[in-house]
Amino acid sequence: MIRVAVLTIADKETAEEKSIGEGVFEELLESINGVVEYKKNLLEDFRVIQEELFNITEKGLADLVLTIGGTGFARKNVTPEATMAVIEKEVPGITEYIRQETAKKIPEVVLSRGRAGIRKAALIVNLPDRKEEIIESLKALVKVIPEGIKILKSDFPQQRYNFMKLW
Repeated sequence: MIRVAVLTIADKETAEEKSIGEGVFEELLESINGVVEYKKNLLEDFRVIQEELFNITEKGLADLVLTIGGTGFARKNVTPEATMAVIEKEVPGITEYIRQETAKKIPEVVLSRGRAGIRKAALIVNLPDRKEEIIESLKALVKVIPEGIKILKSDFPQQRYNFMKLW
């Protein structure tokens, strides 16, 4: 089972408008044995996003953290920057692949500045905020995520053991 955290990023005006299309979203996650165990709406603010990503990964609340929104060109869009401030390793191939696959149907997705990376034993992936882009992004993502999560789950206890062994 892949434990998933979903963070919806929005300013006050658009917080009510963002709807992912729960049925399709859940169905895609189920296809990779993913279960949403943590869900939260966040204000589009660098520190708020950074702290939430840090807390989720620090406490081990999820294997996969999906952020939705805050990846555009607007000055207020800071999700990629907050993500980069938290991750330990960037995984650019994931977002490159998502954009490449999604752009086949929705060319505007190449304007997304989303990032992906690893912190502790969790993978964080930034998704755009338009429903169609989210669904197409997830369709691409489910093809590659299980293998990455499998590696993280098997590798993290060994990393912890090696770290403790050094002392």
